[in-house]
Amino acid sequence: MSESSRSRITELSNVAIAVTDQDKAVAFYVDHLGFELRLDAPFGDGMRWIEVAPPGARTTIALPPLGPGSSPGGDTGIRLTTEDADADHARMLAAGVDVDPEVMRWGGGVPPMFSFRDPDGNTLYLVEES
Repeated sequence: MSESSRSRITELSNVAIAVTDQDKAVAFYVDHLGFELRLDAPFGDGMRWIEVAPPGARTTIALPPLGPGSSPGGDTGIRLTTEDADADHARMLAAGVDVDPEVMRWGGGVPPMFSFRDPDGNTLYLVEES
């Protein structure tokens, strides 16, 4: 590969999950998941750009307002990591988070994991570090 065709991309900065109510989404990610509010700034015509992240994480989740013609909910494809899937599952369940009934265990080298949904029904996954 020649130097001129080599990518200069260095990392994943953030991913976005469009939400219907940004304040409600921030409360969920900060209060229920323990994320940090990294950025809450005005942009565009009266809108806000909000980013949250697990403490110490470099990649953030942006929570932009839902666009016209868009509907909330669905599989985001986002996988977050944890040191202990069982402990986080129990904590989130006790906090009233919409989580799977059990931690999934497939074996064969696949780590324990479960999915959960935010207030808009957006599905994310929590996967135990191997």
